[in-house]
Amino acid sequence: MDINEPKILREEVLVMVDGDFNPGSVCIVTGAAAGIGRATAVAAAANNLMTVGLDIDEKEGKKTEQMARDMGGQMVFIRTDLTRDSDIESAVIESAKLGQIKYLANIAGIQHIDPVDKFPMAKYDLMSNIMLRAPFYLSQLTIPHMRKSDTGCGAIGNMSSVHGHLCTMNKPVYNITKFGLRALSQSISAEGEGRIRSFTVSTGFVKTGLALKQIPAQAEQRGITTEEVVRDVMMGKSRVKEMMSPIEVGNLFLFGFSRFAKYLVGGDLLFDGGMVLTY
Repeated sequence: MDINEPKILREEVLVMVDGDFNPGSVCIVTGAAAGIGRATAVAAAANNLMTVGLDIDEKEGKKTEQMARDMGGQMVFIRTDLTRDSDIESAVIESAKLGQIKYLANIAGIQHIDPVDKFPMAKYDLMSNIMLRAPFYLSQLTIPHMRKSDTGCGAIGNMSSVHGHLCTMNKPVYNITKFGLRALSQSISAEGEGRIRSFTVSTGFVKTGLALKQIPAQAEQRGITTEEVVRDVMMGKSRVKEMMSPIEVGNLFLFGFSRFAKYLVGGDLLFDGGMVLTY
């Protein structure tokens, strides 16, 4: 099974007609240097949004910026350490200079494989800061900008997972953060009066570097081969025996931001090949 990260092709990007999808509307995307974050940034730029990509990896972030521009879109990359409040604050200030902040996609994430009784607390803190605290703080800082925009509306998409619906072994902190992002989305939506919407996107395994890197660790933890990890663990419960591509996930974020998703208020876009509901 090929799990190399695929290239983002123009014809695979979902482009929608939406009056708010214009260069005056700013869309902030975290984790923009690779994987789903990169694909979402490219999709946002292709949808005519002024896109701001945040990531700690400046080299790859600049590559994403160029990819978005090659698609004919507008994107600015800002190197941001999501564990530093000052970096987050600065990124929002700079983003607001480019237009009206209306969309936020919290996608950045990392993984660590260990059971609860052996999980390093330093790694717990790092994952929690990047995957739960940073999305909360970015939401806190951007919601006022959305409220004072010309329409008074905005949307925040959070990258959850099938692990925000069910828990698997040796991923306790990943499970916790993904459940937490669903709670954050529902909390924002409860307070947003239908004008500030929030939602989550939940997928199974996606063809990203993050998924690729965890295969050897899973094999070691479970005492099986890497091939068995892909076939039996990753895709074992999926009715579609193929990993999603990052752009397929990026398209979901842009749909969630669009006028076509006005009833998506606190909800979850579960695109998992049947992994959860046919478990």
